[in-house]
Amino acid sequence: MEKPIKKYKKKVSNTLPLLLIAAPGLLYLLINNYIPMFGVFIAFKDVDFAKGLFGSDWVGLKNFEFLFRTSDAWIMTRNTILYNVAFIILGTIVSIFIAILMAELLNKFYSKFFQSGLVLPNLVSMVIVSFLAFAYLNADSGFINHSILEPLGIPAINWYSESKYWPFILVIIQLWKTAGYGSIVYFGFIAGIDKSIYEAAKIDGAGKLRQIFMITLPLLTPTIILLGLMSVGRIFNSDFGLFYQVPLNAGALYSTTQTIDTYVYRALMQVNDIGMSAAAGLYQSLVGLILVIVANGIVRRVNSDNALF
Repeated sequence: MEKPIKKYKKKVSNTLPLLLIAAPGLLYLLINNYIPMFGVFIAFKDVDFAKGLFGSDWVGLKNFEFLFRTSDAWIMTRNTILYNVAFIILGTIVSIFIAILMAELLNKFYSKFFQSGLVLPNLVSMVIVSFLAFAYLNADSGFINHSILEPLGIPAINWYSESKYWPFILVIIQLWKTAGYGSIVYFGFIAGIDKSIYEAAKIDGAGKLRQIFMITLPLLTPTIILLGLMSVGRIFNSDFGLFYQVPLNAGALYSTTQTIDTYVYRALMQVNDIGMSAAAGLYQSLVGLILVIVANGIVRRVNSDNALF
């Protein structure tokens, strides 16, 4: 009887430090992600503050009709999906490219210096990013119009009234802000690859490019799939700051900058309907869950070892 007790105490003593390290993150997930799930019933109620959340009338799926009856339903759904697909694909490619370049830096000082520089944009608020973008895109004195187009004799462009440019602008800003941070995961994995594999490939006559395509990328595949599946779960969500703050909420740009999140926010500010906002959040979460399950099923059929579950 004493041996099982000793084994249990030893197991607790070994795992307790790890649990204490994970405690802040677990607490954050509990407060920010799990406790709010109890408020999912708000999506099915016509919230009346006089009656309270629990006393408000049930309206069934009426709140969900708001997302589908509007004439902008197709535009905001299209924008949300296509932008996220572009972010996932291009973000993965650029992050891996940066990670491979970082792995080739043998000098630790330069490696740490560039890592810090690449991560820095991720720490900058989207409000600050919007001002930086305005400094470049301002029609009157912006850097692009004043310092690039004007010397070349090209007419100035009113960027905040021309929606056709913004799919490219938003993708570039998103990549600038997140690609460096996303490369950390890939860089850490590349750093953990056994160097003897590369040495053996080098002896066999493989150059750097061949080593990347035959060793690095195949070994990165499980990590790419895992992060891709996690990103697919948020394909119906968008970075509110990117699509609202950076375009300065310009009405002329709604056809290419409006997503589900920004549309719901604008509608919420106008009609103050909390039930509608909760319905939009539930809709995004359910679709994200379904997409993760479907994508994981496809990966499982191709290669079960790389599946998330």
